[in-house]
Amino acid sequence: MGITDVLLRVREQTTTEQVPVDTLITALESRGFGPLLLAPALLALLPTGAIPGVPSVCGILIFLIAIQGSLGRRSPWVPRRLRELSIHRQNLIRAIDRAQPVTRRIDRLFSHRLSLLTHPWANSLIFLACAVSGLTMIPLELIPFAAAAPALAISLAAIGISTRDGLVIIGAGLAAAGALYLLVTNWPF
Repeated sequence: MGITDVLLRVREQTTTEQVPVDTLITALESRGFGPLLLAPALLALLPTGAIPGVPSVCGILIFLIAIQGSLGRRSPWVPRRLRELSIHRQNLIRAIDRAQPVTRRIDRLFSHRLSLLTHPWANSLIFLACAVSGLTMIPLELIPFAAAAPALAISLAAIGISTRDGLVIIGAGLAAAGALYLLVTNWPF
């Protein structure tokens, strides 16, 4: 099931005029971790990651999100106040309709390859690797642009989790290994 299918399922399952955010989080299941990990990872990967403190804050945020997935949560924890917010159904339908061209392209680009790497047991390991990678961003911040290496690994992992693409997960693993190598070879222990 691609991202477009998930959005269409959400659209079909919402019948009330106000759709609670909790309903959307539940419908996305573990795929909801992907965008939550991707946002701070991209912030650290892009030139904003050169601003002092940004990689550390992003790394801590990534750790807090990823550790939930590694502990087996089916969906990310969101504060109760945010879960209780609701979206008008017509606004949700318009947003889903506008997103469909993009999600269809994403579904074509990323497919269910190497599905063994996207099973729940593998997701726990991937989330743990993301949590560790997030923490490596803190000391790597001292080396200019070095925090971009784990940020790239986390970005790839987030995309792989969201699209259920094991090949992208392998790319994330290779990037994480590179980030770990960078940390070990450049940090005085």
